[in-house]
Amino acid sequence: MTVRKKPLVVVTRKLPDSIETRMRELFDARLNLEDQPLSQEQLVDAVRTADILVPTVTDELTEAVLNQPDRKLRLIANFGNGVDNIDVTAAHELGITVTNTPKVLTEDTADMTMALILAVPRRLAEGARFITEGKDWAGWSPTWMLGHRIGGKRLGIVGMGRIGQAVARRARAFGLQIHYHNRRPVAPKIEEELGATYWESLDQMLARMDIISVNCPHTPATFHLLSARRLKLIRKDAYVVNTARGEVIDEETLTKLIEAGEIAGAGLDVFEHEPAVSPKLVRLARSGKAVLLPHMGSATIEGRVEMGEKVIINIRTFLDGHKPPDRVLPGML
Repeated sequence: MTVRKKPLVVVTRKLPDSIETRMRELFDARLNLEDQPLSQEQLVDAVRTADILVPTVTDELTEAVLNQPDRKLRLIANFGNGVDNIDVTAAHELGITVTNTPKVLTEDTADMTMALILAVPRRLAEGARFITEGKDWAGWSPTWMLGHRIGGKRLGIVGMGRIGQAVARRARAFGLQIHYHNRRPVAPKIEEELGATYWESLDQMLARMDIISVNCPHTPATFHLLSARRLKLIRKDAYVVNTARGEVIDEETLTKLIEAGEIAGAGLDVFEHEPAVSPKLVRLARSGKAVLLPHMGSATIEGRVEMGEKVIINIRTFLDGHKPPDRVLPGML
């Protein structure tokens, strides 16, 4: 009896134990137990030797990495929704299928977005730090540690996809007025449900909002979508929240405007040069003008397991000779 050889699957980062165990059962899975990002040389080696690669946002799969004359790679099963770490066009031209894990992290990311929308105006991190750093708290005072209420304020959502809509639902429950900018308006039924106002002009929306929430993907078209010019349109008493991708905002200009008092503050879960975080942003956080988180928007046990399950489904469907359910094509970006 001929024993069918299992395909070699290279996993670039440590995944939940249950997912790694299932991968070992199904495939010849090469795991990354140290959880250290692979070097470019290691990624090239994976392209040459693996049948399937399971990368994450930290793995830059450029055309130069993928275009190996002796490559074995047939499928990139990305562990993540965003695929800006992958040259999808090059992969498609090379005959390499790309998949992602959509519709898994919507609620988790929207929860974190709402947390930052609350944390920045209400000075939550600043207040918590006062207690944990052992400072002498004299007790309640009617004029101490005052922030701003969010009920009745205008929230401008940049990108009204699944996550943007989930943020809008949460924000509406907190009494925020919902505004949004998108490539095109959402369905009238959704607009009515959310009580949302569509702005075709991003410039006009930014100039009128109390809080800006960035919820669009990073693509070549959205790089520095909130450019220096656009950031200067934002009101002095407004806040910027970003749980999408750091590259969407001109981070240096945002930092300068907050330092100068031209923008009230920011809540950031992502950074333009991640994992590097600007020392200037850190100083702003220490002074209470920013809340900074280490890319935690999707960091729930449930979310990571569901992502892994989608990766496995995509791999198995591909190996069975069918189109994976979460296939990504260049025209979809």
